[in-house]
Amino acid sequence: MLGGGLGPKGSTAAAQTAEETSAALDVLRKSISVDVHTHGGTTGITSNAPPNDDLAKGMRAGSLAIVCLADVPDGPILGVNAAGVAGATRTPEPGFLNTYHLGRLDWIDEMVANHGLRRSLTAADLVSAHAAGQPSIVQDVEGLDFLEGKLERLEQAHLRGVRHLQLVHYTPNDIGDYQTGVVTHNGLTSFGAEVIRDIQRLGFVCDVAHATEATVKAAVNVATKPLLLSHTAIAGSRAMGPTPLAPRQVTPDHARAVAETGGAVGIWHFFPSLERYVDGIKEMVDVVGVDHVCVGTDQQVTPGILQDYSKWVLLIAAMLRGGFKPDEAGKIAGDNYLRIFRAAVG
Repeated sequence: MLGGGLGPKGSTAAAQTAEETSAALDVLRKSISVDVHTHGGTTGITSNAPPNDDLAKGMRAGSLAIVCLADVPDGPILGVNAAGVAGATRTPEPGFLNTYHLGRLDWIDEMVANHGLRRSLTAADLVSAHAAGQPSIVQDVEGLDFLEGKLERLEQAHLRGVRHLQLVHYTPNDIGDYQTGVVTHNGLTSFGAEVIRDIQRLGFVCDVAHATEATVKAAVNVATKPLLLSHTAIAGSRAMGPTPLAPRQVTPDHARAVAETGGAVGIWHFFPSLERYVDGIKEMVDVVGVDHVCVGTDQQVTPGILQDYSKWVLLIAAMLRGGFKPDEAGKIAGDNYLRIFRAAVG
């Protein structure tokens, strides 16, 4: 299927494509592959679509083993202003965001029960899902706005199967400042420090995407386990070019702070081509090293270059074509996340 329509049998181009695809599949057999931040595309968790088979089918087609599938508790109150900046359009009534969040967890339960996905709760689950060729999810929550100051909701999320939590998103909360919002806390709050300690005590991956550099550096001082910054690009990325997402890019110091915890920085898929996507990955590798970079597409309703997971194997082929060695491609494609997950979750 992956080689269909790429040239006449025996043509040099077709032979080269087949060879590249074979090499990429070999990487994916030897290494766990993980999209460390996704919403599952146009029929995913941030869409209005009912639970469906699309995610599992795409993962199978592209030999992608694991996705960190993120619900977005502040999703119902978000909008975009005249400058194109996302943010909360109103103050939600108490309990509203938690109720919405719990409904999205119900959506995931249905996906796992009836639509071809496993749920991974431990590192052993990730390994076995990869070995079995069974598409699997790590339940992820993008922004802890559903907490409303109640730490016990972290334990409730853990009981529901969540294993990956992002501190902030686009709505002001009492944890810390986010990159595209007004700075009100000058970094991480004392409650935010409590949240990180509880996240790590309970066994979640702690994701600092969207947080300001000051918030991340404060989180580094609290954390005792590796941190993840799941979806971004290096500040001023030449591979991306001019982009409205520039406020969400991170400086080299910001990225290094995460890497120094033993963590990693995920690169999103908002590039003009797969080749430029690989260039964007290289830009971050040049800053933090190959052991501290991963792929976090941020696949959602708005399309990017890897909107269809059947193309996952083509991304790995592009990485090999772009100069990454097979073991390096394997680290970026998922092994680095597995290391973080094992340390954080067990």
